[in-house]
Amino acid sequence: MTAYTWLAIAIVAEVIATSTMRATQGFTRIGPSLVTVVGYAVAFYCLSLALRTLPTGIAYAIWSGVGIVLVAGIAWGWQGQRLDAPAVLGIALILAGVVVMNLFSKSITL
Repeated sequence: MTAYTWLAIAIVAEVIATSTMRATQGFTRIGPSLVTVVGYAVAFYCLSLALRTLPTGIAYAIWSGVGIVLVAGIAWGWQGQRLDAPAVLGIALILAGVVVMNLFSKSITL
């Protein structure tokens, strides 16, 4: 698999883990707690595989940026969190930064 595939798996696993964390109720509920712990374990393992070829700073920027956007979307769509205009603008700027890095940065080498 490519580095970007491993990174995508890491992002999805981290988003699942983070989105489930609230349901753990301080890690007092076993089911959501297991999802959270396993999700983070998968995320870090797959991130480590992506880092075999992607620069750390670039991979982490993509991982965290896309993760923020997805977690905010899940919190809005499924957890009822309200996002005001500044929050939406900030999320759009984060996403724009990830796109600019991937399209124009010479720091990304495979």
